[in-house]
Amino acid sequence: MAGEKPLVISRIRDPDAFSYDEFFRRFLVANAPCLFSAEFSRSWRSRRSWVTSDNKPNWTHLLEVYGDAIVPVANCDVKEYNANPKELLPLREYVAYWREYIENGHRSPRGCLYLKDWHMRREFSGQDVYDLPVYFSSDWLNEYWDAIGKDDYRFVYMGPAGSWTPFHADVFRSYSWSANICGRKRWLLFPPGAEDLLRDPSGRLPYDVTAQSLQNHGPRPMEVIQEAGEIIFVPSGWHHQVYNLEDTISINHNWVNGCNVAAMWSLLQEELSAAQREVSEWRTTMEDWDQHCQIILRSCCGMDYAEFYTFLQIIAEHRIHALQGPQLMPPGPQHLLYDLRKITDVLLLLMDNEDFQKLDPKTLNPRPENLLSAIRRITERKEEE
Repeated sequence: MAGEKPLVISRIRDPDAFSYDEFFRRFLVANAPCLFSAEFSRSWRSRRSWVTSDNKPNWTHLLEVYGDAIVPVANCDVKEYNANPKELLPLREYVAYWREYIENGHRSPRGCLYLKDWHMRREFSGQDVYDLPVYFSSDWLNEYWDAIGKDDYRFVYMGPAGSWTPFHADVFRSYSWSANICGRKRWLLFPPGAEDLLRDPSGRLPYDVTAQSLQNHGPRPMEVIQEAGEIIFVPSGWHHQVYNLEDTISINHNWVNGCNVAAMWSLLQEELSAAQREVSEWRTTMEDWDQHCQIILRSCCGMDYAEFYTFLQIIAEHRIHALQGPQLMPPGPQHLLYDLRKITDVLLLLMDNEDFQKLDPKTLNPRPENLLSAIRRITERKEEE
């Protein structure tokens, strides 16, 4: 609101002077954003091969390596259900559009097109173009999808100056990190709860928080200019809107771990309640109404209660195996035990949930009580050592 003190992001400058423990305490647990300097990505191959000497996209290299890839492209000039409609294009066609867009003074009859959510890492698994910073290594979301071989939440974004992403919070109330390989971004960040002050009389969130109708009232965002090479950490549940100030390429991950898995569980409960309200009139007449609500939840949110249990189970089994084996997963044994304690907390809530109790127990293997016993055995033994 007018006159309030603007939020300021913390900046981390020296990789040698900043530990994982400090990041965990100051930013993960506190759910606070921060910006890492370009020193943290200086060694990445993408910062050399994807970029020219004047910090522009290296079209020649990108087309040579990825030109035939089919990529998702959003039209920033069109609003469709509070987002931008997407189409699939060969990367070489998108690059041809992009170059022509620049030559025409950043205008095109096709609109402003933005390559978003490209699973480059999954499609080109042999391309070692960046190193995962240790601060983001406790990544349950991508660990889970790697284990089942279905999906991932690792993306590449590419777009011209003026391309942008409307106001939103990330999937599953996940954390995200985003590294600019080249170009600059402007971020508008709102802490959890601030978005409620921006809702319209019908309770809908805005599409564009810079709209004239929202000026001079509502909360002020944390505004961040992210330079080339810098990495921004966006905490769980922080709504944001992002603009490319220059021709920009970025690498982005969404991730969940023990610090925000409870927020993920809360979101699933909220989304299921919304689905149940949507079809409440058929509760007494529809066969398998509860199962139908789980199907709606999965279609809207990307996960239902049964899969959330499987998600917890796989991460727990990985942690138990790591604690029993000769090699520990990063970032170390205390973090593995922390993960198991957080899984225990959420698993107890899940087992006590009325809608979870309605699931077919034959679909849950191992049974939740057996998984809980296995977690407690290993944590109690390790705590006694």
